[in-house]
Amino acid sequence: MSKVKGARGAVLEGRVAVVTGAARGVGELLARKLSARGVKVALVGLEPDALKRVSERLHGESAYWHADVTDHVAMAEVAEQVGERFGRVDIVVANAGVAIGGPFATSDPDAWRRVIEVNLIGSAVTARAFLPLLMESRGYLLQVASLAAVTPSPLMTAYCASKSGVEAFAHSLRPEAGARGVTVGIAYLSWTDTDMVRGADRDDVMREMRQRLPWPSNKTYPLGPSVDRLVAGIERRATHVYGQGWLRVMQPVRGLLPALIGAVGKREVRHFGDRLDDVPRGLVGAGGAADEAARGQ
Repeated sequence: MSKVKGARGAVLEGRVAVVTGAARGVGELLARKLSARGVKVALVGLEPDALKRVSERLHGESAYWHADVTDHVAMAEVAEQVGERFGRVDIVVANAGVAIGGPFATSDPDAWRRVIEVNLIGSAVTARAFLPLLMESRGYLLQVASLAAVTPSPLMTAYCASKSGVEAFAHSLRPEAGARGVTVGIAYLSWTDTDMVRGADRDDVMREMRQRLPWPSNKTYPLGPSVDRLVAGIERRATHVYGQGWLRVMQPVRGLLPALIGAVGKREVRHFGDRLDDVPRGLVGAGGAADEAARGQ
């Protein structure tokens, strides 16, 4: 297998990567693409059967762990076992995430809280568990954020809060980890063709509201090219990785967006009116269903 070198001459072949939320979507395809580059991959998630299938399809050495990223004890055990299994950890991708949509006032409080727990607390728990190993290897931690970290959106309060939180967490962690040789990166993705986005689109209101967004934020982007950009970012240990190139342009103007979204979003919420009452209240997509099943709900 040929070696793939990034901008800093880093060689991915033989490195060990941990990917959370690896049973489907971004996590699954990222694991596959890293494996194709000679990376040994540790898969972490809530669906052991799906993780086993992903692991069996990878190109090289891999293993999987069934764990909830919000569980400090479980993730500490996973980190210990991954270290024993592979001898080192060079890359950790905090990708696990869930989402809900709909008005905050009528949202399910437990589902709303779960989004914060998985997306934000789970990312911090993942980082805490694996930082000792990353410090030993002077490795790379990639936090998967979202367009939702850059711009607020009505009907997405939990998701926007969680992704803004993980962005701030990663920015704050970067100098601490950097002093110990660990690079912290943040990945931004717009609407990408995953089970989560398809699940949200099953609701007429959520789908129509997204379609009314200005171009290019109203498009659904193919998963493959987006994950290719993440792999390229991992290769060069980038501090910022953009799954879609236009997201980079959002950074300089993000300070203007809350006021703009506040005005335009109010009009959009009024446009849908009573139809908002029919938006489903639970976690969306197959990943959301898996999370609820794992917790016995």
